[in-house]
Amino acid sequence: MNSLVINKNNLIENIKKIKELSKKSGQDDNGNYLKIIAVVKANGYGLGLVQFTKTLIEQGIKSFAVATKEEAMTLRKEGIEEEILMLSPCSKKQELKELIENDIILTLSSKEDVRIIEEIGEEIGKNIKVHLKIDTGFGRYGFLYSKRDELIEIIKGLKNIKIEGTYTHFSVSFFDEKYTKLQFERFINVIEVLKMNEIEPGILHVCNSSAFLKYPYMHLNAVRIGSAFLGRLSFKDYLGLNKIGYLESEVIEIKELPKGFNIGYSNSYKTKNETKIAIVDCGYMHGFNVKAEDDLFRIRDKLRFIKRDIKSLLKKQALFVNINNEKYKILGRVGAYHIVLDITNKDVKIGDKVELEVNPKFVDTSVRREYR
Repeated sequence: MNSLVINKNNLIENIKKIKELSKKSGQDDNGNYLKIIAVVKANGYGLGLVQFTKTLIEQGIKSFAVATKEEAMTLRKEGIEEEILMLSPCSKKQELKELIENDIILTLSSKEDVRIIEEIGEEIGKNIKVHLKIDTGFGRYGFLYSKRDELIEIIKGLKNIKIEGTYTHFSVSFFDEKYTKLQFERFINVIEVLKMNEIEPGILHVCNSSAFLKYPYMHLNAVRIGSAFLGRLSFKDYLGLNKIGYLESEVIEIKELPKGFNIGYSNSYKTKNETKIAIVDCGYMHGFNVKAEDDLFRIRDKLRFIKRDIKSLLKKQALFVNINNEKYKILGRVGAYHIVLDITNKDVKIGDKVELEVNPKFVDTSVRREYR
């Protein structure tokens, strides 16, 4: 059986390093240190929503963000009482009521959001906690930064909504400083206009993991950290974070192939000599050799990896896995559920454990998560 293995000690070390860096931002006027909002969307970035969240809580993290109602409710049903912000807006009244009943902080991003949440607040006689989302150039959720007058008009007279925070989302903070600074400036301008109109914006947060590490002056009151906990960043890591998570599979068959024998789909590899092979019960459907740029939400999109694999083979870009701390080359294409290794002149046995480098976020949810 395949497992995504998470070294808990390495994860805890990452959490501590991130907390230490957050304290370097100092304290605000009220004596509060920078708040860390742990983003645990996408099944806890692959580490397992509940297990990952509980590990963060053990290390003193008290605020979380999710993308969906299902994620929020799963955490509540598992007994997690800490603060939870849902980053995506919701327009279905019954679902909103369930979220509100479970003390989930909502994202307010449109006039329609205001209308329906105000209506619910009136019905239940309660001020509903929200974070205001400003679209500074991502083109997704949020009030447009350029329509400040319209924003003021919409939220000036809120009766049943309490704004506890205001935020935006950077689109290219991992490589484009110029555009990130522009988004930041647009956000700060909106905040100034809110305050001029006597609207309290609450805690301010704009930084994702990339911006948190690259632009300390943008930290404001809080930061949203996800991928940094996993040590998987799209730029040079100066914190020395551990790379969290690897896929563990096993050898299920061993055989000898003659010279000139094809391996895998499309006959993409032909043995040059008599070759001893090991077959491993793992492939791209489990998340192996899946890259961040690929769209994983549809099965047909996963099949796009086939084309990329062929190109890699033509360029002789070999893939390797580890068995007993030794590298073994993959022969042919990565299949949906299997790979083939060259173990010629090696003492590899059926049942030997195989370690495969993966991004946990792309490991299929059917694969067991194992904290060690």
